[in-house]
Amino acid sequence: MTVSDGGPQVNGGAEATESSTLLLDDGDIHVCQDGPRDAPALLLIHGSASSTRSWNPMVPLLSGSHRVIRIDLLGHGRSAKPADRSYALPDQACRVGVALDRLGVEHAVVVGHSSGGVVATALAEQRPDLVTALALINTGPSLDAFIAPPSAAVGLSQWPPTDEQIRRFASTGFSRAGYQIPPELLDEVRCMTHHTLTRTMQATRDYMEQRALPDRLTVLGKPLLVIFGEDDRRWRSSSAADYRVVPGAKVDLLPGLGHSPILEDPPRTAAPLLAFTTIHTARVD
Repeated sequence: MTVSDGGPQVNGGAEATESSTLLLDDGDIHVCQDGPRDAPALLLIHGSASSTRSWNPMVPLLSGSHRVIRIDLLGHGRSAKPADRSYALPDQACRVGVALDRLGVEHAVVVGHSSGGVVATALAEQRPDLVTALALINTGPSLDAFIAPPSAAVGLSQWPPTDEQIRRFASTGFSRAGYQIPPELLDEVRCMTHHTLTRTMQATRDYMEQRALPDRLTVLGKPLLVIFGEDDRRWRSSSAADYRVVPGAKVDLLPGLGHSPILEDPPRTAAPLLAFTTIHTARVD
């Protein structure tokens, strides 16, 4: 079942976004859609402690030629935040697959930012029929590539966190200290529960400990684009080269950008993504 969220939303001053909630068996999932419904499907998956809103600056650049679909993963944004459901990566990916089935999507290029790229990989493992190609944006290939945050930004043990704690927590998501983090993204942390925040972050770690992403992707044989802000303060940007073991993988480094190029420079991030999707999208009849 699909429930309307009460009318269209405005996406960053662009055309209206269709917002709805899909009632799944193990938790309601919030979905946003932009662009022509008969255009090739492009799924955007956000990272940890984020939501569909992290993609807002990118959507106008992508929706002219794509049916852009964004999903709030369980525990995030406007999706449900149950304490008695699994937040393991395969379960999150399964929900994404069910959501796309409900939307009538048969094929999609799947794009993930940060840990959203890990969910995208899990989805491709489960549903190779559904995933046409993958694009990972600042998704570390393995835990060896992780840059330990400074002690001031280590976790959010106090709940609810203070504004200053959230800013420290989010600061490494950008290329430079003092970057003006959009307040709506700080709100995404506040709207989570401590349980969903810690479980989702641990789930990513658990999945990557089992097997590195390049190893998983090599077996899948899907077209792969890796985009990495060269000044990432969470994952070593040099680790993007690890993805070159995947046959045919294309790796683009973006100088001067950090962990969140989708926010820091949307046009520069969209350019290689659009070139990739032009080749690998499949129109849904």
